[in-house]
Parts: sequence; C-alpha cells; structure tokens
Amino acid sequence: MKMGHLTLFWGKNTEDIFPGWSGGSFCSYFFGLIWVFLLSFMVERLSHTKFIKQGTNHVVAGLLQTLMYATRVALAYLVMLAVMSFNVGVLLASVGGYAVGFLVYGSRAFRKADFIQYEESSDIPPLNC
Repeated sequence: MKMGHLTLFWGKNTEDIFPGWSGGSFCSYFFGLIWVFLLSFMVERLSHTKFIKQGTNHVVAGLLQTLMYATRVALAYLVMLAVMSFNVGVLLASVGGYAVGFLVYGSRAFRKADFIQYEESSDIPPLNC
C-alpha cells in the first residue's frame, strides 16, 4: 500500500493530483497546476452565474439550478481532492483560481452596474464554509 505525503511539500514529483497522473516531469506538473486552477476558476464562475431568465417555467428553472449546483459541487470536490495531495503548488493554484474567479465574476472590479439590494446575484446559492 502506497502512502502519500502527510505534510505540505514542494516539488513536481507527485502522482496525487489525479489518479494515474504521471507527475514525473515539470511539463506534466505545470499542466496539472493549470488544470486545478481552471477547475477552481469554474467553481467561482458557476457560483456567480445568472443563466435563468425571468419568466422561465419553474420546473425547468429548478432543474437547471439543480444541474448547475451539482456541477459546481462536483468541481469543488475535484479541487478539494487535488489539494489533498498536500503539494504547495497545487494549493496555490487552487487558491489562485478561486481568487481570480472571484475577481472576475464576484467582485465590483468588472461589474457594469451595482446590484439592487433585493436582487439575487446568482442562480444558485453561494458556497458556504
């Protein structure tokens, strides 16, 4: 039985980003970090999305919300499993993806207009810690 790291470590020699990941070269490690960054970025994108239009059938809207929620949870769990490799580079890539995703989709930096106080900013509830 193979044991992984139990503390944070630096290095490209990790197989724990995703099962079967080769992880021996810098190139594969770099692409793994990009993949984790994009996964966490997409979690933030789904957390701040507004796809459902006013007047949409309630059943269709509910099914779409459920699908978006399930997709967001699945992506968030993949990011969590990648971070559990205890590789500092993977941790920084995931936090960076969440931060850039929030900057682009959740902060006021790129917002064209302020939200009205009673208006919901997304179709699905925000992630809670």
